[in-house]
Amino acid sequence: MYGNDIPEQPGTAGLLDEVAAAERDLAGRDHDASADPTAYFDAVIAADGKIEPRDEMPEAYRKGLIRQIAQHAHSEIIGMQPEGNWISRAPSLKRKAILLAKVQDEAGHGLYLYAAAETLGIDRAELYRLLLAGKQKYSSIFNYPTLTWADVGAVGWLVDGAAIVNQVPLCRCSYGPYARAMIRICKEESFHQRQGYEILYTLATGTPEQKAMAQDAVDRWWYPSLAMFGPPDTDSTHSAQSMAWKIKRFSNDDLRQKFVDMTVQQAGVLGLVLPDPGLSWNEERGHWDYTQPDYDELFTVIKGDGPCNRERMAHRQAAWDDGAWVREAAMAYAEKKKVTT
Repeated sequence: MYGNDIPEQPGTAGLLDEVAAAERDLAGRDHDASADPTAYFDAVIAADGKIEPRDEMPEAYRKGLIRQIAQHAHSEIIGMQPEGNWISRAPSLKRKAILLAKVQDEAGHGLYLYAAAETLGIDRAELYRLLLAGKQKYSSIFNYPTLTWADVGAVGWLVDGAAIVNQVPLCRCSYGPYARAMIRICKEESFHQRQGYEILYTLATGTPEQKAMAQDAVDRWWYPSLAMFGPPDTDSTHSAQSMAWKIKRFSNDDLRQKFVDMTVQQAGVLGLVLPDPGLSWNEERGHWDYTQPDYDELFTVIKGDGPCNRERMAHRQAAWDDGAWVREAAMAYAEKKKVTT
């Protein structure tokens, strides 16, 4: 069951249309630099244009972008772990190949994002150092374990689905390198989300035991996925300024609601139940009412006390240490080439 032989997922086509529109707009933007750097920055933001690496920008804008892009890059790299754990245990060769391709994509996403961060004047080695020292974060969702094969499907459908809803607006981010990276990332994430959806559809239409496994995975991943959008707007530290600078385009709560509305429809097609007895259609609002995730748990995980925080960081530290000889050899080769050319 690969290709277009599964039911379409309600709500996903519009997201890819938004990515395509952002890509067209990005190609058409052009602004002349002003003699007054502050006025130029303000004018570009007001005109919905793009700030580029050599443009003058407020230091707080630069630091805010570094924080956000670095967290995003770290999340892509750390996010390889829970699914990479299943490559050798996937139920068929085809499933192994698809999952391997997905994990490889995540590594590429990290590369795009570290490269975008470097245009702001910080080296990726410094970003790694800050991550390993606990001074930068990654998404809390990757601190939960993948216990069964169905979890790979739930991660694709729910986690990547939440990521797409959150990231498509970033294709219109006011910082050019970040926006351009996000256009490619979102195109690839749409494949990842469909891959997870297809795994769950196969399980949900299989044996009773397979459907029960799919339902169990959804039960465990639903609320952590809702928490991916961050705390409520009233408790969000950076959202207001980020939206004023057009780095973010929508608030945490607006994005969370969009994700719920989209996912309820898809769950109906899958024949799976979202684990929220409070889910109900609100005719007056035109949206689904839902139970908020446990934000105390979210902050506990962010602070390092989630189910897999220590395991994830130990793995990342070991990878950094084990790769030291590769970095040293690459630097030595680069220096040698510099001398001989």
